[in-house]
Amino acid sequence: MKLPRDLSGSELISKLNKLGYRVTRQTGSHVRLTRDAPKGEQHLTIPLHSPLRVGTLSNILNEVSIQLNVSKDKLFSKLK
Repeated sequence: MKLPRDLSGSELISKLNKLGYRVTRQTGSHVRLTRDAPKGEQHLTIPLHSPLRVGTLSNILNEVSIQLNVSKDKLFSKLK
């Protein structure tokens, strides 16, 4: 799986909205997303950089895949 090199923070936020994440606050150039889960709320912080660095995007996708309990490859195909 090759991560996109041109994905911005705002584009990633709109894709994560489809998976149940919602914007709860913004501080400067970072947005906090929250998702309701059976065990409580889960949070992510997304930088509004354009483009996102590949390592940053990879770490965010790893965290989302853990929170949703799906493989990173399945998650990436859902976000396309």
